[in-house]
Amino acid sequence: MNFLRGVMGGQATGSQPSGAETIHKLCDRVASSTLLDDRRDAVRALKSLSKKYRVEVGNQAMDQLIHVLKTDRSDSEIIGYALDTLYNIVSSDLEEEEQADSEEENTTKHSDDVGSQFAEIFMKDQENVTLLLSILEEFDFHARWPGVKLLTALLKHQGSQVQQIILVSPMGVSRLMDLLADSREVIRNDGLLLLQQLAKGNAAIQKIVAFENAFERLLDIITEEGNSDGGIVVEDCLLLLNNLLKNNNSNQNFFKEGSYIQRMKPWFEVGDDNSGWSAQKVTNLHLMLQLVRVLVSPVNPPGATSSCQKTMFQCGLLQQLCTILMATGVPADILTETINTVSEVIRGSQTNQDYFASVSAPSNPPRPAIVVLLMSMVNERQPFVLRCAVLYCFQCFLYKNQKGQGEIVATLLPSTIDANSISAGQLLCGGLFSQDSLSNWCAAVALAHALLENSTQKEQLLRVQLATSLGNPPVSLLQQCTNILSQGDKIDRRGSKVQTRVGLLMLLCTWLSNCPIAVMHFLHNQANVPFLTAQISENLSEDEHLVQGLCALLLGICIYFNDNSLENYTKEKLKQLIEKRIGKENFIEKLGYISKHELYSKAGQKPQPSFSTPEQMLFDHEFTKLVKELEVLIIKSIHKSSEDEKKEEEVKKTLEQHDSIVTQYKELIREQDTQINELNQQVMSLTSQNEHLQSSVMQQQLQIQQHKDQYNLLKVQLGKDSHHHNSHNETVQVNGIQSEEVCSLREQVEDLKKQTEILKGQLEERDYVIESLHSGQLAVMPREQTASDGITEDQTSHLRKELESLQSQLQSQSAQISKLQNEKRELRHKLEKATAATSSASGDSGGTANSSDSEVKILGLKKDVDRLKEDVKALTESKASMEQQLASANSTIAILQTDKSKLQTELSESKKEQDDLLVLLADQDQKILALKSRLKELGEPVDDEDEMESGDQDDDVDDSHGDDDEEDEQS
Repeated sequence: MNFLRGVMGGQATGSQPSGAETIHKLCDRVASSTLLDDRRDAVRALKSLSKKYRVEVGNQAMDQLIHVLKTDRSDSEIIGYALDTLYNIVSSDLEEEEQADSEEENTTKHSDDVGSQFAEIFMKDQENVTLLLSILEEFDFHARWPGVKLLTALLKHQGSQVQQIILVSPMGVSRLMDLLADSREVIRNDGLLLLQQLAKGNAAIQKIVAFENAFERLLDIITEEGNSDGGIVVEDCLLLLNNLLKNNNSNQNFFKEGSYIQRMKPWFEVGDDNSGWSAQKVTNLHLMLQLVRVLVSPVNPPGATSSCQKTMFQCGLLQQLCTILMATGVPADILTETINTVSEVIRGSQTNQDYFASVSAPSNPPRPAIVVLLMSMVNERQPFVLRCAVLYCFQCFLYKNQKGQGEIVATLLPSTIDANSISAGQLLCGGLFSQDSLSNWCAAVALAHALLENSTQKEQLLRVQLATSLGNPPVSLLQQCTNILSQGDKIDRRGSKVQTRVGLLMLLCTWLSNCPIAVMHFLHNQANVPFLTAQISENLSEDEHLVQGLCALLLGICIYFNDNSLENYTKEKLKQLIEKRIGKENFIEKLGYISKHELYSKAGQKPQPSFSTPEQMLFDHEFTKLVKELEVLIIKSIHKSSEDEKKEEEVKKTLEQHDSIVTQYKELIREQDTQINELNQQVMSLTSQNEHLQSSVMQQQLQIQQHKDQYNLLKVQLGKDSHHHNSHNETVQVNGIQSEEVCSLREQVEDLKKQTEILKGQLEERDYVIESLHSGQLAVMPREQTASDGITEDQTSHLRKELESLQSQLQSQSAQISKLQNEKRELRHKLEKATAATSSASGDSGGTANSSDSEVKILGLKKDVDRLKEDVKALTESKASMEQQLASANSTIAILQTDKSKLQTELSESKKEQDDLLVLLADQDQKILALKSRLKELGEPVDDEDEMESGDQDDDVDDSHGDDDEEDEQS
């Protein structure tokens, strides 16, 4: 301890040891001492020497300090001293004395190099970082706070290596996130600095930190600290939020879905008294605006940007930003950043653009915010960055906003100009033709954005007329632009003359592209083409090369979008003019000056104009896209011949026709889709109705089943009640049952009677039909078909026998029925007697003999009833057999009728044949008689036998005719 006191206290006697020797002895003390107090004192001494003798302590004590961290974890004090010593070695912070002794820049660079080397030595063993993470879990202030500082310093020097170690360490990021919940503000604030370094440039760690509820904790800290009025802690929170959200689509989506955008609105609630803006408040508000821009940046995916824009409008954040925009007393840099923020919030969002168009400045009379901003843009006394911000805001307002483009162009048309108020069109024209070259360029670019991808407004702008001076006729805006362009060198301007000409040429190129009518108006002026060819063919300085390139681009646009309506300036003639005056190769070379310019690629990187000086404002972002599109097309059109152009025009026409056909089919498909959707909706509604009806039917069935069950239950209960009512009424119930059976038997007997009567009638009809058929067949049967007559007679005789048997069965059944009726009468009589006997028996309590007699009678009646049932059953069976027999008889009758019809047809055919034979015989007889008479006249002898034979034949013919007549009469 005396040695330590000598080192720390500085003894006067003896020779003073050097710093390296002292550090060596202290390191030996830390390594060899067995007492914890001695090691603690040695480490404390190394800590005090580490700032002044940084290199020596780092070279000699690094290993001993790491060993202390591993072995003396139980003592937080020595752990704190060791961590502080390591932090002094690795950190880049400098002592005031060192800064005073040397130059600041060189010392800072040297300090960074030394800290980086010691950090690399510490990082050689990855277990050191793991050990440091485990120490951070300790809640003791002496160990936790130095550990946070040391890890932050390591991340500054060896960021990627430390990030990878923490990323693969179990719960590594979660341990560090616990620092934000520490109640000690010192640790919490240094934890913010640590997380800033940890999340820098590592998307995986950024996602883990975000999903560890970092947004909620950071926003709570900002609210607790007073939002924009807070101190440096709010700034650290905003820097960490920017690190987590910038270029990280996943975290941006999580931030939006977590409804954290709505919590940003109170940040921008500034009071009416804006006179006192502290530097910290300006810094905080500047970072808050940058955070809003991160969420709606044009480099983000379009879907995520539009979703954030929609949320900002719905929660009122855009309205709050517009309030700051129109407020008074706001610092210039905050106003500039607010304009840029509003620009990106409304860019490409029609709803937000419409709202911004409706915002008015609090002036008397009120003016639209767009007009107020344009007044700042064309005012050369305003700061350069503010004018660039206003131009960007105007460009974002017109981006994909055809409605806004139409409103801007309409303020230039003669029918809408109001002489009593200043409009946006008047300000743009004033800036376009002012003496300030920057105003010329800004106004030309702003007006070009009002024409982008909008052919209607390009044609409308041709109607704009300008009054140049008293007594002179008005000049069109297109003509005035070309006049200023041709007289650019003669007009005195403040600023770069090239800037004015570049702006006008960009406006003309944007105006004439994809608009043949504007090209025709431009070529109608006889001086424009010679001016362009002269500019292209001249050998100008390097400053004018850009102007030559733009003139070549404008002339190429006049060729490519030419509809050949002017005879003097058709496509072919302009190509010949280029070939003669300029040369194709020279023309293409001059055209390439645009894309080869050093500021061209810078302007094409992002939409926002970012220029360090006004002289660098030469290119617009949207114009660079137009040049990329047109440059190739113009070069191809220059090399094409007239035949190729004709073929290309034909191909274009066919393509247009195909496109029209495709559009028709698309419309048809859309109509069919709408019809299909309607039908699907109808089907869905019908299915829903069907399901509803089915459910109602099921419910009703269930209700019916329930009612049935209830009815059966009540029926059983009533049966039990009636069964247990009185036991002496059993005989009456039996009699009642018997009377019911007798009634049913009576009804069955009456039904059988009716059926037998019907069968009798049907049988009589069948008998009559059979007899008529039989008589008819006997009458018409010829002599030649005796065999068939025998067959039919046998069938009819058989049928007659069957009919007789059926009649006999019917008679027997009728007799049985009459017998049953008699028995029924007897039974009825017996039942009446039995009921009378039972009534008398029930009235007399002592008559047991009468009750026995009644029981015997009842048994007899039961037997009779059973016998009657059997008889009825037999009758029904006989009835069924009779019905079958009737059906068979009907079938035989149908067969006979068919046979009869066949016989009648055969008979008629035989009659026809006999008549034909008789006619032939009569003709033959007449011929014979004629021949005989001729022979007699000639004197030839004729036998009388022939005459007799002829006479007999005549008689036979007469007899046959007579027989036929008799048969006809019989039939």
